[in-house]
Amino acid sequence: MHFANMEKKHLCAALLLLAIACSVLPASSDNLLRIGLKKHHVDVNSINAARVARLQDRYGKHLNGLEKKSDGSDVDIVPLKNYLDAQYYGEIGIGSPPQKFKVIFDTGSSNLWVPSSRCYFSIACWFHHKYKAGKSSTYTRNGKSCSIRYGTGSISGHFSQDNVQVGDLVVKDQVFIEATREPSITFIIGKFDGILGLGFQEISVGNATPVWYNMVDQGLVKEPVFSFWFNRDASTKEGGELVFGGVDPKHFKGNHTYVPLTQKGYWQFNMGDFLIGNTSTGYCAGGCAAIVDSGTSLLAGPTTIVTQLNHAIGAEGVVSAECKTIVSQYGEVLWDLLVSGVRPDQVCSQAGLCFFNGAEHVSVLELFISSNIRTVVERENEGSSVGEAPLCTVCEMAVVWIQNQLKQQGTKERVLEYVDQLCEKLPSPMGESVVDCNSISSLPNITFTIKDKAFVLTPEQYILKTGEGIASICISGFAAFDVPPPRGPLWILGDVFMGPYHTVFDYGNSQVGFAEAA
Repeated sequence: MHFANMEKKHLCAALLLLAIACSVLPASSDNLLRIGLKKHHVDVNSINAARVARLQDRYGKHLNGLEKKSDGSDVDIVPLKNYLDAQYYGEIGIGSPPQKFKVIFDTGSSNLWVPSSRCYFSIACWFHHKYKAGKSSTYTRNGKSCSIRYGTGSISGHFSQDNVQVGDLVVKDQVFIEATREPSITFIIGKFDGILGLGFQEISVGNATPVWYNMVDQGLVKEPVFSFWFNRDASTKEGGELVFGGVDPKHFKGNHTYVPLTQKGYWQFNMGDFLIGNTSTGYCAGGCAAIVDSGTSLLAGPTTIVTQLNHAIGAEGVVSAECKTIVSQYGEVLWDLLVSGVRPDQVCSQAGLCFFNGAEHVSVLELFISSNIRTVVERENEGSSVGEAPLCTVCEMAVVWIQNQLKQQGTKERVLEYVDQLCEKLPSPMGESVVDCNSISSLPNITFTIKDKAFVLTPEQYILKTGEGIASICISGFAAFDVPPPRGPLWILGDVFMGPYHTVFDYGNSQVGFAEAA
């Protein structure tokens, strides 16, 4: 993740962060394929790389000891490495004999790519393992050119075909990408060599068949299900496990709550209300789309709600002068329009801050801050976030805040003062906010409603703490990320959510399930 320059300088000078390295687990008797996690020290820039590579990708987007248990359960378990609760990755093998690569197992993308031995001019390739087609007896040439764009750059190369080993499973004739160009610094710093996508073929570049599809089609797993368990206990060496073909009962408590997928591509479903403490924000009371994404470290959501949340937990973000300007110059106008009965979606137009171009708002001015966060839905198009949004978007946020306070019968003066305070809590351009570590015990719980069931995150679960004593830094696990209607509002439930809640990806029944992690 990226911090404001001042924050980043202090962070980099203060500490090294913990990360997790991968290990191989011995074969066991239940035929589970497990990928395990271990910890090691990393710096702040590496954590930044994990966050940027994932969020900006999409929405732009080790297994040395692969364990297979053999008690007849036909489930393969892959041990994962945990990189400061920011990256979870494991090892796979490509070719015959298998060439080893560390990959992020990413439910938010669908392609498998690794660096190619023909990647000569990208520094990142010199710091990672490279696939050598000439050393594999099962390699088949494809040669079709392709590229995947990221918010911080892109990877490009060509498709190839070879066998892929995941745990003890060998997927035959898998089409994957040999990356010949990796210009982004993200890939230089990242601890992973490549990415193995576990999303649907609908979002696969080149319409390549995902590894998971071939696992199922080739009869390598008993059930078309895989599940993630992330170990968020920093005191242990084990980072977690990815289970192919079923679930491990030791990874969760009670029963899973299953919710049907609403759209294939990403693992997307409908989520209900979002609460700060015991108070509903009302923003998702009518439902919001949500994507569960193992490749995103934080929880990302609408800027309007993340800003309210940061205010509630005392998180310090970058002050938006434009937001405060709107409150001081247009606050009373917005209030009067709402009180007079003007529809909320028309208030900013009548205030002269937005005008219509066809069916959507267009701003009159541009914000001072600019950023490059991409939308979750259109991989090739830029999304609208607070970092790059026009004044129109800031006005619309202010209207939501004012309307919410009107429902609580607040006075004009107090409401505008409150909205001005929210402006001060707008997240930094890359979405991060820092929290006082001494305040964690007094912070409110955050609740997501999924299929009428409350999924609660405690402060200890949604705050990422690094360092000890005076060198401690506490980072909000929430990042601002906006996707406009009709696709949005949208939440991306990353590792901050998947840590407390064991997650089942039921491909056969087109659903995802959540249960308290053990």
